[in-house]
Amino acid sequence: MQFTSASYLMGPLLAFAVVGLFVVLLRWTYQRGDSLVAKPSRQGREDAYGLLVPVASPGTYAEGEILRRTLEAAGVKANLAQTLDGPRVMVFPDDEQKAREVLAR
Repeated sequence: MQFTSASYLMGPLLAFAVVGLFVVLLRWTYQRGDSLVAKPSRQGREDAYGLLVPVASPGTYAEGEILRRTLEAAGVKANLAQTLDGPRVMVFPDDEQKAREVLAR
């Protein structure tokens, strides 16, 4: 096996390339910004949920989940939000009337 001056140069260049690749990958991995892990939700007032309007004020979160699932079974998209005043079942304004009818049964 014969070594040339180019073969002595390839070892360090390959090592620098691998270290450079690791630097790029680690910077991408640990950069700040959008994360794939969801942040914990924050509580807000009833009117702080955009277009959603509250249709029910259950006593506990478990009762709220039952009401939410009842609405979903009836074809109404519903969300359960933990507000500062307790859990609230929220729907879009277009579905509010139907949701109130379903919950009144």
